[in-house]
Amino acid sequence: MLIAEPLQKAIDELSKLPSIGNKTAQRLALHILKSESQTVDALVKSLIELKEKIRFCEVCFNISTEEKCEICTSPKRNRSLMCVVEDASDVIAIEKTNEYNGLYHVLGGVLNPLAGVMIDSLKIRELLLRLQTNEVKEIILALNPNSEGDATSVYLMNTLKNLPVKVSRIARGLPIGGDLEFADSATIGRAFIGRISIQ
Repeated sequence: MLIAEPLQKAIDELSKLPSIGNKTAQRLALHILKSESQTVDALVKSLIELKEKIRFCEVCFNISTEEKCEICTSPKRNRSLMCVVEDASDVIAIEKTNEYNGLYHVLGGVLNPLAGVMIDSLKIRELLLRLQTNEVKEIILALNPNSEGDATSVYLMNTLKNLPVKVSRIARGLPIGGDLEFADSATIGRAFIGRISIQ
């Protein structure tokens, strides 16, 4: 069946999104096509605002609308705890548990030489600069329990071992190969409560 060019373009663009295959992209494009104009306009406006108004926090690299995110500027956060995560999506997942009240540091990925992600590609240097204030007493490594996350955790443990800071890792309440952003709040919460000291 020949698909009209504008519809095919929409399908092609939607299928570039993570976890969206061609069939799902086609369903989404057809749904958008059938939707009221104001619904589509609202979607387009929200996507434009997302790109124009959202930035990365200059301190922790979480998503923010300001130079510094709400977590970094909040006087209610425990500044002696810092949770190191792979992505901003992990911050969202952890915050939903209401089990953690410290600061964050988003690495922007994990070590993956096959994909070209090396040490210099991550926000590790920025993490070490933040630790120079001696305000942080414990680093919690909350990286995904897969080979890349484990390799990054080992590298960070070795890098941090001579600093006067406790290093712990969230407990393995998360399945091997699972991602934080897809785990339920109770599982993530238990993983934080059951974290183990590794240094």
